[in-house]
Amino acid sequence: MPSAKKINLEKSLASLEKLVEELESGDLPLEQAMKKFEEGIKLTRGCQEALRAAEQKVKILLKSTDGEELTDFDPS
Repeated sequence: MPSAKKINLEKSLASLEKLVEELESGDLPLEQAMKKFEEGIKLTRGCQEALRAAEQKVKILLKSTDGEELTDFDPS
């Protein structure tokens, strides 16, 4: 999903958290809840794309000039 505008990841995550709180409250009418849910899906997709782009940049920056292959990070 190519996007013409870059998103602010932190702002998008904060908006997403607020949407989740509103939806979890159960106080919204169904139509309004569906609109909030749709907005949340769009924010989630934008965040995922931003994270993929950041991961790709990190991989490019870490690529060794001597041809050494990168390995996936294992936090354990």
